[in-house]
Amino acid sequence: MWFVFLSKAIKLEILARNMNKIILIVFFLGIIFSNPFLFAQQQPADSTAFELKAFFEQVLATHPVVKQAYLVSESGKQELRLARGEFDPKLLSTFSSKEFKGKSYFRKWDTDLKIPLWTGTDLKIGYERNSGENLSDESFVPPEGLLSAGIAIPLGQGMLIDRRRAVLRQAQFFTKIAENEQIKMINKIVLQAAKDYWYWYDAYNQFLINKKGFDLAKFRFEAVVERVKQGEEAGIDSVEAKITLQQREIDFRYSEVALANARLLLSNHLWDENANPLELEPQALPSTNIGLNGNTAKLEELLELARQKHPEIEKLRWKGKQLDTQLRLDREMLKPFFTVQYDFLASPKWFSEKTEDQKYINQSNKIGFDFAFPLFLRKERSKIQMTTIKLKDNYWEQLETNRQIENNLRVIFNELQNTQQLLRLQEEMVVNYRILVAGEIMKFENGESTLFYVNVREGKMLEAEQKLVVLKAKYAKLKAELLWAAGQMPTAE
Repeated sequence: MWFVFLSKAIKLEILARNMNKIILIVFFLGIIFSNPFLFAQQQPADSTAFELKAFFEQVLATHPVVKQAYLVSESGKQELRLARGEFDPKLLSTFSSKEFKGKSYFRKWDTDLKIPLWTGTDLKIGYERNSGENLSDESFVPPEGLLSAGIAIPLGQGMLIDRRRAVLRQAQFFTKIAENEQIKMINKIVLQAAKDYWYWYDAYNQFLINKKGFDLAKFRFEAVVERVKQGEEAGIDSVEAKITLQQREIDFRYSEVALANARLLLSNHLWDENANPLELEPQALPSTNIGLNGNTAKLEELLELARQKHPEIEKLRWKGKQLDTQLRLDREMLKPFFTVQYDFLASPKWFSEKTEDQKYINQSNKIGFDFAFPLFLRKERSKIQMTTIKLKDNYWEQLETNRQIENNLRVIFNELQNTQQLLRLQEEMVVNYRILVAGEIMKFENGESTLFYVNVREGKMLEAEQKLVVLKAKYAKLKAELLWAAGQMPTAE
């Protein structure tokens, strides 16, 4: 009986002596096999995740660059409006008179309404009233004035296309160019916003990992110092623990500054409705969803999407249409300028009562034509060659742009696929490192290892966790770049 009681007493004594070791092991194992950021800085109770979708919505609604992009599209619309103004009807009126020493030499008043038509033809309605003692015969009109209705038809240059029709066509194409420039600007700023967001995500989680490493080193240093005081450890072990603590504190301070800078970079994209800059809320946290389990579009689908809708390709395509229109106009200038004009003339009384003038309806008119033709056509031929050169330049630029966009898309897609595989490997590596560190701690507490090996294993574990965060941020950035490379706006999907 006394032997049983003695055995129990010895076991209790051993348990009491190793209680500090047991507590230390449980503490480290709880940290290692739990969430890697569990031991990091405690966040305020009101901390909320600033999701990427909400961030994009705020950027698109208030960012100055986005508002600038809308101005580009509006500028294109105004260019089109300006070109349409060439077809506005015009009211013209001139008046002149001369009196000398009480004598009225002449008074001339001429009013016209000109209506340009899409076919290059001009309609004209006019009223002319002249009086005076010294009027020339060609200026003589009935006392009540003279009405005219006429038409001017180009039969040579300007018959198929003229300057105002060409300008209108080019303005219509310019609106398409402006729309694609708007898309390009918005896509670019959203891509930059996405990169800054995931840079913040990286900096924040690096900060948490470094804070965890610092707290672990601090706890171990205090435990080692206590054990040195009790004579259970050599004094040199406290020096080793102190060095590790100092190195981890340096890393922690660096990550603290990096996080503050990342928050400032992200704040560049935050504005309110009144164009006042905003700061990122202190309690805001980055999203933990990097879209790793989301569906990634197939490469061929992205390539086809880029060929059809990429803003750079679309801009060159519409620019080519502009140059085609210009070339048609330049070739039209090779024709002689030949315009026929016809005006029907009548007195205002012709419409209200029967007069002698109605008998001469077929003889009351004015007919004329304008003709011009440069003999050498050097100016016209030079313009054709210059426009042809621009067309060729646009063609080669389009080929080069297509090639660059497709290859850039393939490069990003390959990197994304590789990063996805590396992420899975890195996640497994982090789990294995945690198991390794747990085992090393147990060996250390049993006297089978040294503090140096514990620090090395733990340092490798922290490096693996940091690399995992870097890969996650890189993966999220590549997803945004992939859509951007295909000419689409990055999304939060």
